[in-house]
Amino acid sequence: MKKIALILFSMAGLSTTAQEQMTPELLWQLGRISPLGISNDNKSIIYKVSIPSIKENNSKSKYYLLPIEGGTPVEIKEYKELLSDKNKSSNGNWTLTHKEIKIQSVNGKDFYPSLDKSDVKIYDALDYRHWDTYNDGNHNHVFISNNKNEEVDIMKDEPFDCPQKPFGGDEDYIWSPEGNKIIYVSKKKVGTSYAISTNTDLFEYDISSKTTTNLTEKYTGYDVAPQFSPNGDLSWLQMKRDGYEADKNDIIVRLKGFDSNLTINWDGTVDSFTWSKDGKKIFFLAPVGGTKQLFEVNFPGLTKIAPIVKQLTMGQFDVNQIIEINENRAIITRSDMNHANEIFSYDLKKKDWKQMTNINTAIYSKLTLPKVEKRMVKTTDGKEMLVWVILPPDFDPKKKYPTLLYCQGGPQGALSQFYSYRWNFQVMASQGYIIVAPNRRGMPGHGVKWNEQISKDWGGQVMDDYLSAIDNISKEAYVDKDRIGAVGASYGGYSVFYLAGIHKNRFKTFIAHAGIFNMQSMYGTTEEVFFTNWDMGGSYWDKDNKLAQKSYNEFNPINLVNNWNTPIFIIQGAKDYRVPIGQSQEAFQAAQLKGIKSRFMLFPEENHWILKPQNGLVWQNEFFKWLKETL
Repeated sequence: MKKIALILFSMAGLSTTAQEQMTPELLWQLGRISPLGISNDNKSIIYKVSIPSIKENNSKSKYYLLPIEGGTPVEIKEYKELLSDKNKSSNGNWTLTHKEIKIQSVNGKDFYPSLDKSDVKIYDALDYRHWDTYNDGNHNHVFISNNKNEEVDIMKDEPFDCPQKPFGGDEDYIWSPEGNKIIYVSKKKVGTSYAISTNTDLFEYDISSKTTTNLTEKYTGYDVAPQFSPNGDLSWLQMKRDGYEADKNDIIVRLKGFDSNLTINWDGTVDSFTWSKDGKKIFFLAPVGGTKQLFEVNFPGLTKIAPIVKQLTMGQFDVNQIIEINENRAIITRSDMNHANEIFSYDLKKKDWKQMTNINTAIYSKLTLPKVEKRMVKTTDGKEMLVWVILPPDFDPKKKYPTLLYCQGGPQGALSQFYSYRWNFQVMASQGYIIVAPNRRGMPGHGVKWNEQISKDWGGQVMDDYLSAIDNISKEAYVDKDRIGAVGASYGGYSVFYLAGIHKNRFKTFIAHAGIFNMQSMYGTTEEVFFTNWDMGGSYWDKDNKLAQKSYNEFNPINLVNNWNTPIFIIQGAKDYRVPIGQSQEAFQAAQLKGIKSRFMLFPEENHWILKPQNGLVWQNEFFKWLKETL
């Protein structure tokens, strides 16, 4: 409580006019924008701004109306009547919604009603917990209701979910253009088969016949994000291979029973997409070259004309969301490593940008910003690797700076121009650190082969990529070679644990958040087993599987602990079931018993991420406190 009080006291006296550089406290005062859509009259953008409250440990939101042609945003109290309701059928007779329904018996009182105070859960298969929640027998179901408030559960008695857990929302179900059918996403598997598969499908429910048809039964990977084109053609995102959550994501369009893959010959992976108003092309977002950009691909229908992908935006920023787009202009959100998301207008003909919102402009205008440089580094196998180098504000090449190697998670998450509210390079650099952020093997945006090379090779070429990056930057006179650290979360945390055993005294300190330390216990406790099956090559008991045995032995950080000799800070959320708490506990216990300076920071109510404002600020303060102590 004393530390929290000190933090709040310091924030109470904080004035942005006196700020010269970004701090953790200031980071948690930034507004976070969420576009909600275009108004019914097509004249305005409606968006939400959430601002964290450290004192109340939550976020407060306000809603705004912004003219598309420019002008001053107007705060509004109600917005739903201003937006078209995608969940309303085109004939106006039905509305879609979803809610949890009790389907399975799991709790002790489900089996023994007289023991209603028992606190017991009983499982016969896997999928007993997911992300940060234990399965209690409830499942998300899609409902349709009419004007008389009569409801129909279109998934009645099914032990399946739509929206998909843990992150799905109402984007997982849509109406057909005629308003007589519903297309929804679900992985219709139960228990252990659910935990080892990514085979989600698109299902069609017919209101008249009350029948359900699997529209993607012949496909075995992820089929998600259904949309109908203006011409009524069903489209969606698809990954081909079951069990591979980071497979190439392609755009599929179904026309007259024939499925066209519009991006099959394009060497990239799609994040999200939307149709042009005439139905002749699709606009989409995708990682490329350490950024995320706007693309288009034409839809040639059933002709023999091959679709052509074109990149529409280019620059040192991320395009994160398409709000509205036509042949002349795109309304999107954009960020970079020095600026959180704002809404921009982009003239597709003139290639001109116009910033439409200024949620945090006043704050940024008073700051001296870090410099973000793009650097190409030769890898040990002769490839060119993009490395982002973030230099402190007022950087002086004649000085020497402590330097941090940033290890990205995923393992196949894009290291683009993102703006994180935890792993924030602007904050790190503003505290006087150089950040080295390599687009190592496993990163999308550099071709499918580069992206896939990390699977089943966690401790191989990717570790050489890390070391190539830090060794290259360390040649610069401004890098203090006696003060280099490595930090990261999730796969980045695994990377830190692994590097701690092979770094040969390159690093003076480590920070690992939610990192995998013991591949065997990870396989035995993580909830989405398809991930470990794919990336580790299989189970640890399969002695004839050479790839798996390499993962569980040569690439297992626990087997390198004898080489550990460097201070390490380990962070964990207790409700993280993706990389469960035992991973960090094992690592901390090993470090302590070996007599290595180490610290363990546990968040009892957080999951794989840190979401609560006060917890986030403690995380930031302890992060830099550790670096000051050890670097």
